[in-house]
Amino acid sequence: MRVRTEPIDKWVRGYLEDVAIVESRDPLLFWEEDFPVPSYAFPHNDVRTDLLTESHGAPPREPFFFLPQGPVSQWYDVTVGRRTAPHAAWVRDDPALSDRLVLSWQPGLLDRWMEEDELVAGHPRDPHKRVETLASSRHVLVRLDGTTLADSLRPVLLLETDLPTRYYLPREDVRLEALTPTSNRSRCPYKGIADQYWSVTGRPDAVDIVWCYSAPLPAVGKIAGRLAFYNEVVDITVDGAPQPRPTSPFSAKKHRPTT
Repeated sequence: MRVRTEPIDKWVRGYLEDVAIVESRDPLLFWEEDFPVPSYAFPHNDVRTDLLTESHGAPPREPFFFLPQGPVSQWYDVTVGRRTAPHAAWVRDDPALSDRLVLSWQPGLLDRWMEEDELVAGHPRDPHKRVETLASSRHVLVRLDGTTLADSLRPVLLLETDLPTRYYLPREDVRLEALTPTSNRSRCPYKGIADQYWSVTGRPDAVDIVWCYSAPLPAVGKIAGRLAFYNEVVDITVDGAPQPRPTSPFSAKKHRPTT
């Protein structure tokens, strides 16, 4: 199946050091099949191709979330001064994209991305996505195989297009003694940086399934300092009604962000 594409009227820039590797007013959004977020493909004339050299060696296999989700006809390294970002650009082997270049949003390759004059991290913003937060007094109970992980009457519900409702709970309503903090961090273009993650202690099947945005973007400020769980992994009861575990792209561990 070919990727789905959509032109978008945005001024997009990607930087390595202080050099704009790409500056485009003609980006093309595209969605890979069965992958939750879009990417950009750019005309060659909008990319500093003089800073690109053909990559050598095997392409990376991790982190899966930031890699092309289909065949690549050519990989490129990006070099500015003494700094090289390996396998940071590529051409997707798809008729809809074969005449454009794709650049990686993986942290540590390019340094920053801008849409107009706003910093965006993680991946391009999807024009068809809406994110809303609502304070609630519903009773939310989170368990895993009968073990209670959280019990709250003060959730903030985060509703995001095409994803399950996430329940952001006060820290004091979560059994932190049942969790182990990890070094994982992730970036979301709608919410900001999730700077704290936890795994369920002693459960290798429940790694990095709890997270917190200490300082989220203003649009979702209500979730600041609260903890959320992947509904796809735990059992959630709302007002006494068990919620079926949803199926989403994040049901697959490889689609969840990892450091």
